[in-house]
Amino acid sequence: MWKLKIAEGGPWLKSGNSHIGRETWEFDQNTGSSEEQDAVDAARAEFEKNRFRTRHSSDILARMQLAKENKFSLDLQKPKDGTTVDTDVSTVSEILKRALSYFSAIQAHDGHWPGDFPGPLFTTATMIIVLYVTESLGITLSSEHRKEICRYLYNRQNIDGGWGLHAEGESSMLSSALNYTALRLLGESVDDGPDMSMPKARKWIHDHGGATMIPILGKVWLSVLGVFEWSGVNPIPPELFLLPSLVPIQPGRLWSHFRMAFIPMSYLYGMKFVGPTTELVLSLREELHIHPYKKINWNQARRLCAKEDAYHPHTWLQECLSDCLYSFGEPFLARWPVSYMRRKALQQIAEFLKYEDENSQYICIGAAQKALSMLCCWIENPNSDAFKHHLARVADFLWVGEDGMKVRVCAGQLWDVAFAVQAILACNIAEEFGSTLKKAHNFIKASQIVDNPSGDFSRKYRHISKGGWAFQVADQGWQVSDCTAEALKALLLLSKFPSGIVGNQMETCRFHDAVNILLSLQNPNGGYGTWELARTYPWMEILNMTEIYADIMVEHQYVECTSSVIQALALFREKYPGHRKDEIEQCIRRATKFIEKLQNDDGSWFGSWGICFTYGTWFAIEGLSAVGQCYSNSTCIRKACQFLLSKQLQNGGWGESHLSSRTKAYTNLDGEKSHIVNTAWAMLALMKAGQAERDPCPLHKAARLIMKMQLGSGDFPQEEMIGSFLKNGPLCYMAYRNIFPIWALGEYHRLVLHSS
Repeated sequence: MWKLKIAEGGPWLKSGNSHIGRETWEFDQNTGSSEEQDAVDAARAEFEKNRFRTRHSSDILARMQLAKENKFSLDLQKPKDGTTVDTDVSTVSEILKRALSYFSAIQAHDGHWPGDFPGPLFTTATMIIVLYVTESLGITLSSEHRKEICRYLYNRQNIDGGWGLHAEGESSMLSSALNYTALRLLGESVDDGPDMSMPKARKWIHDHGGATMIPILGKVWLSVLGVFEWSGVNPIPPELFLLPSLVPIQPGRLWSHFRMAFIPMSYLYGMKFVGPTTELVLSLREELHIHPYKKINWNQARRLCAKEDAYHPHTWLQECLSDCLYSFGEPFLARWPVSYMRRKALQQIAEFLKYEDENSQYICIGAAQKALSMLCCWIENPNSDAFKHHLARVADFLWVGEDGMKVRVCAGQLWDVAFAVQAILACNIAEEFGSTLKKAHNFIKASQIVDNPSGDFSRKYRHISKGGWAFQVADQGWQVSDCTAEALKALLLLSKFPSGIVGNQMETCRFHDAVNILLSLQNPNGGYGTWELARTYPWMEILNMTEIYADIMVEHQYVECTSSVIQALALFREKYPGHRKDEIEQCIRRATKFIEKLQNDDGSWFGSWGICFTYGTWFAIEGLSAVGQCYSNSTCIRKACQFLLSKQLQNGGWGESHLSSRTKAYTNLDGEKSHIVNTAWAMLALMKAGQAERDPCPLHKAARLIMKMQLGSGDFPQEEMIGSFLKNGPLCYMAYRNIFPIWALGEYHRLVLHSS
C-alpha cells in the first residue's frame, strides 16, 4: 500500500525547519491490512465507475491513514444521513462536534492538514517529459509510481477521448497531446488503456487538427522532447533578460509566477534544446500529427492554436511582433558578433535560475516552474549536485488519491491551517479541541519565513520575505500577502486564549516582522497583489503569450488579498496599538478605499482566487467590517447583502460555477445545484453584515442545507472546484469542504441561535 510520510527528509534535501509540512508518498507492499487494502481498492473502483459524474477524488487514501494514526474510527461506507435536521442549538452543537472530531482526526502530527491540490491537468505530463529527457524516469519513478500515474491519466480522460485543461473542463489540445505523450513515455502502447483509451485520445487529437494546434506552452514541451520543431514556436528571446530594469517588458518586472516560467522557457528557446531522439520519439512524431512530420509547415504552425484552448487569443500586435522577431530578429541575433548577446543572456539566466533553486530549496514557486528549472539545471550540468537536489524534490509534488497519482500544481499547507484555526475558534469550544489548535499553532509559528532571500536579492527581482508566510511551506521561501495576513490573523486570535490550551504565543518581534512585510507590499492604489508589488503596467497584458490564461503578465491587485491585510492589521493594532501606528492607519484607510472602488454595480466583488463573486464578496464584507462598516452605515455592504440574497437558491444554498471566473458573469452550477463551500461563504458574509438581526430566515435555510449534507463520519462531501486563478484555471482545495462548513456553522451557532 501507499503510505503518506509527513515532515521527513532524505538524501540531497535541505530544510530550515526540519521539513515541517513536507508531504511525500512511499509504496510499501507490507503496509496495511487486507481490510485496508480492500477499502482502498473499493474506493478506486468507486471513483472509476463514477468519474464522469463525480469529477474529484475525496482524498480517501490519505484520510484513511491519518484517521487510523489518530485512532479515529472512519467508516467509509456510511452513507449520508438523509433525515430532516433542526436548526436548534443542541442539534447544531452536535453536528459541529462531529465535524470537528473528524477534522481533528485527519490532522497530521506536525499540525497541518495534508491533502491533494488538483488544478491543471497538464502538470503531470510536463514532469514526465523532463524525467524522460533527462533519463531520470527509471530512477525517480518505480513501477508502482508509473502504475498509479497511468491510473490517474486514464481516470481524467473525458468521454470524447481528450483531456480538459482541468478536471471539469472540456477537452483541450494542450492537455490531450501532453497527457497522451506522457502515457507513451510511461510505457503504454498505442492501443493500451481501458476502453481503447489511447486510440480514442489519438483520434481526438487528430480530429482537432493534430499537435500543431497546441498552445505555446505545449509547443515548448513537445519541442524539448523532439516531437515538434523550435521553428514552429513563436520567439521567446532570452536577450530580454539583458534589458535594463526600466524597460516594461524586462522579465524581472513580470508577475512572479509567469516570470519564473517565461525565463526558463526563454533559456530553452535560446538553446533550441532537444532531448535524445529515441525510437519512441520518432513514433510520437507520427502519432501526434496529421501530416508527415517532415512536411509540416512549421512557420505556419507558430500561429496555430485550437479553438478549445484559445481563451486569450493573440492580439494583432503580438502576431506582428512575433513575425518580426521570427523573420528578422532571430536571424540577426544568430549572427556574429551579435550572437554574443545570446550567450551572455543564457549564462545570466542559468545563474538566475540557480539562485532561485537554492533559495526555494529546489521546490520552486510551482510545479510548472519546477519542471522547467529542473530541465535547465540538467542542461547546464547533468551530473551536478544541483540536479540531484532537484530530483529529490520531485516527490514533494506527487500525490496519491483514489484517482491515482498526479503532480500537484503546488500544495497549500499554511493556507489551510490559517483558515482552519479561524474556523475552529469560531465554534467557541477551543477547550475541547486544544490539542488540535496547539498543533496548528506550532505549525504556523514554525512555518514563518525567518530570512530574506540570500545576497542582493533585489537584483534577482525578489521582495523581502523575512516575517512572511508562503502558501505552502517555509522552505519554499516565497512570501504571499494574504497567506501572511491570514497566518497573522490566526496567531493574533490564538494569543487571546490561555497558553495551556493553545500553546505559547509567538515572540513580539516576529509579529512585527509580519507587519513589516504587509506594509511593504501595499501598492500605490492601496491594493494588494499576491507575491510582490506591481512592477509593470496593466497594458502589458496585451502581450500575454499563453493563450490559455488571462491577467498573467502583471502582478494585479485583488479584493481578497487586500481584505486579508486589512483584517490582519486591524487585529494587530488592537494588540499592539503603538507599533507603526500612523503607517498602519494610513495603510488600512487606502486599502479600504481600494475595496470600495472595486465593487460592481450589482453589489458584488469579483473573486480571483476562489469561485467567484461569492468568494470576492465575502472577503470584501469581512474587510469593510474590520474597519467599522456595517449594514446601517455602508452603502457597499447593503448592496453586497442584496446581491448575495438575490443568488440564494430554493434549497437554501448557493452554487456558483467556475464559469463565473471564465465569463466574468455570475453563473450557477448546472441544475441550480448548491455547493457547500459557496453556501458557507455566503453565510459568513451575511452574518458578518448583521443578517441575523434583520431576517435570519435565509441563514436558517442555508444552515439546514449544510447540516443535512454532513456524512455519518462527520466529513462533508467533495464537490465541484471552488478555487480559481488566471480566470481560466479552477482549483480544488480539498480541506475547504471541512473548514468552511465548520466555520459557517460555528458563527451561526454563536451569532444566530444564541441571539434568538
